[in-house]
Amino acid sequence: MTATTTALTTSPAPGTTSTAVERVARAFAALDAAARPEVWTHVRPRADVEAEARAVDARVAAGEALPLAGLVLAVKDNIDVAGIPTTASHPARQVVPERSATVVDLLRGAGAVVLGKTTLDQFATGLTGSRSPGGAVASAVAPDRVSGGSSSGSAVAVALGVVDIALGTDTAGSGRVPAAFNRVVGIKPTLGLVPKDGVVPACASYDCVTVLAPDLDLARRTLSVMTAPSALDPSSRTWPADVRLAAPPAPVLAVPRAADLAVVAPGVRARFADAVATLERRGARTREVDLTAFVAAARLLYEGGLVAERHAAFGTFLAEHPEGADPSVARIAAAAGQVTAAEYLDDRGEVGRLRLVAMAELDGCDALLVPTAPEHPTLAEVAADPLGSNARLGVFTNFVNLFDMAGVAVPLGATDAGEAGVTVLTRAFDDQVALDLAALLVADEDPAPDARVAEPYAPGGVPVVLFGAHLRGQPLHHQLTDLGARWVGPVRTAPDYRMLALSTTPAKPLVHAVAPGTGGALDGEEWLLTPHALGRLLLGIPAPLGLGALRTEDGRDVVGFLGQPGAVPGAVPDSDPAPVDVTHLGGWRAALAAGVVPTS
Repeated sequence: MTATTTALTTSPAPGTTSTAVERVARAFAALDAAARPEVWTHVRPRADVEAEARAVDARVAAGEALPLAGLVLAVKDNIDVAGIPTTASHPARQVVPERSATVVDLLRGAGAVVLGKTTLDQFATGLTGSRSPGGAVASAVAPDRVSGGSSSGSAVAVALGVVDIALGTDTAGSGRVPAAFNRVVGIKPTLGLVPKDGVVPACASYDCVTVLAPDLDLARRTLSVMTAPSALDPSSRTWPADVRLAAPPAPVLAVPRAADLAVVAPGVRARFADAVATLERRGARTREVDLTAFVAAARLLYEGGLVAERHAAFGTFLAEHPEGADPSVARIAAAAGQVTAAEYLDDRGEVGRLRLVAMAELDGCDALLVPTAPEHPTLAEVAADPLGSNARLGVFTNFVNLFDMAGVAVPLGATDAGEAGVTVLTRAFDDQVALDLAALLVADEDPAPDARVAEPYAPGGVPVVLFGAHLRGQPLHHQLTDLGARWVGPVRTAPDYRMLALSTTPAKPLVHAVAPGTGGALDGEEWLLTPHALGRLLLGIPAPLGLGALRTEDGRDVVGFLGQPGAVPGAVPDSDPAPVDVTHLGGWRAALAAGVVPTS
């Protein structure tokens, strides 16, 4: 299954000679060709953008490593960019910030170039993309249908190929629904991982900055740059020590019951079934779960006391500036102002209760797969029923931030009733699990067993080389995957090691360094573990085995499974019983295949 896009620009491949100035020129050409002024609230003067691009090219020429060098960036107009008005799509809110949001500074520091600010559902209140002063924003790939919101302009700008990447926000699905409706990728990280200072609040407790991009790898690379604690954001969080760096090899995937999918349009439901089948074919096991608690919480965000946070964010402003207010947003804010403190607190407590029920339903599952939206309404349908259409779109999105979950939304393509998408949802800080499952979903082919994998989003992995019973398919491999270890790829040592086969249960090799010219190069596997996981693994390794410094064939010094041959009887060639020297076979798998490994 392939997630296609209509983007005209793509992320630069390693070794590309495309400069930032060239990418900016292409961006302005695409902007003119698209002729979609309603997508933008502010486009910077071309001379200013080109000057920023030249500065990026100068940094690259000076040898600076910039992971996003020259990528053209659009910023949703509820996120501050210094010197550019932040309006949140209300004409009267012309606030020109002196400093940019931290997330914008992080992206610019990595080489991204800001093109301008994109329109949104006013004050980020809406999932349709139809609540903006400039009128409804149509989908880039289905012109008679809505773009999705509230990050409407950001998604369309990426889908049209005007920009490489865009910032959105997501409180109730605003970074995921537009991804589905415009055939792009949207990632909503765990709350607090991406700083949100300099962001106009919608519901402050549940707001999140997201990234939209034409493909999953570029979205992940961008998100990695965006993720950093900020002293300016009191809700900032850091990764826990036991974060998983990978999805397990046979993940358990929760999927909704047929009853929960009854609200989903037939074409979308068929695409969703295909997505489930793809993951099953690629190793996932599925289990139906009851989404009753999830849907009940989703309703509370707009229909319950939690809507009071909307009034706290912008209700007073709209009351003082009714001109230019979207009627639906104004009605929501006015009603939210009638919520009492007791009602708000009661529903906060109800969310906590529902979360316990929901997480119990997911017990034993690694992720939950849901349709991103149950339908893709037309512009006319939303105009006829703006509140009802919006409410229906949030059935699988509204609960996510309430339950402190992460999500990766990928497109599934066109149906007979508009675009379809699917979202992989995980518990907080299991963002990498969601990314890995999404990567399985969009891959053109089943991944090759020895293929090297992309760098992880979750940071702090320590490269570890192993040789024996912890290899994939061997008896102790589960000890790695249980710790969330991440496969990197096959590896070979420098030619200065020996491998002895020990008579243990299960059989294990002892690898140790020898004098140059007296050993050989050995095949192994490279994995990433967090320091926390590495420590736990070390505690379970029996003598004479352990961990030590190891030199790879390509000259890197990494942690490896090594041992001391004189530590126990039988571990050196002249002892009794002597272990078998299998160095000449080049690795443990070859030794097993040759039948020379002793067993006890």
